[in-house]
Amino acid sequence: MARGTGPGLDAMRWSVDEQAEIRRDIFRWLQGQEIANGGYEFRRDFLRSAYSYRGHQIALMDPQTGIWNPRGFDTTLSITNTLKGPYDDETNAEYLRYSYERRSGQPLVSGRNLKLRAAAERNDPVILFQEIHPALYVPRYPVFLDRDDPVEGYVDVFLDRALSDPEDPLYDSGTPKAYAERVRKVRLHQQDFRRRVVYAYEYHCAICELDIHALIDAAHITPDAHVSSSTEVSNGLALCKLHHAAFDGNLLGIDRHYRVSVRPDVLALTGTSLVKHGMQDMNGRSLYVPSAKSLRPDRGSLDRRFQEYLKVADRERTRGAAKTRF
Repeated sequence: MARGTGPGLDAMRWSVDEQAEIRRDIFRWLQGQEIANGGYEFRRDFLRSAYSYRGHQIALMDPQTGIWNPRGFDTTLSITNTLKGPYDDETNAEYLRYSYERRSGQPLVSGRNLKLRAAAERNDPVILFQEIHPALYVPRYPVFLDRDDPVEGYVDVFLDRALSDPEDPLYDSGTPKAYAERVRKVRLHQQDFRRRVVYAYEYHCAICELDIHALIDAAHITPDAHVSSSTEVSNGLALCKLHHAAFDGNLLGIDRHYRVSVRPDVLALTGTSLVKHGMQDMNGRSLYVPSAKSLRPDRGSLDRRFQEYLKVADRERTRGAAKTRF
């Protein structure tokens, strides 16, 4: 049993089983926060203070050191990759080569690096916090450390393992890769695409300019399942929940000139103020787009999508006319 401490302090010592349970609980908590907040980005101060386990507050990161070993843990809980860190960490689509902490006059295999190496040896799941803006981080979890090199002073963090759901019966901390491969394109794509798109639009809906973070999604212009789809920001739109659903459902379209068109049958509706102000008043509105031209919606992709919208609008118009006749 862990011994308690005062508010804001970590437990003095957790058992191995308790440490494993805390990690699983943290993963569940992060997933819950992502759903509740409508996104994957977290502020540094929130990650330092918001999580607690059975009344014990446990910080999830230490951006000053990068390697975070909470008191009472045998191995590293999280690592942080900053925008302008002191180390030349190498990364690609599959892994991040994460450098040991280096201190003048100290051997590499010492200090915080000992628990980092222990996490690699025990195959403990770790959180990787990637900084996308000063003091703003996206978590990838669980990641697993491998290829520990105490001579060169690094561990490899395999990013394609940052996908296993600890609640899924297929999850096994010892062999996570099979499940990771199956869901890789879903979770990492959603996280990475969303953060880049909503950041480009400064967390505003491109149609109504609503700027409530939790209500902003990243919509694909060319649908994700389409062979010509891409994860470039130019294939995305930051849209509020209402206009994301309306865009996906072809209740409205956006032409190559960045003008919004609301379907005629929607314009003809009478009823709530939400219909009027949320939908009908958007007809003819100019799109809010990023200042950088390279990040703006691709006009060709918009035009192809707009043609689909026009077909749906014409079909609904024909259907409405048929109902009127009979």
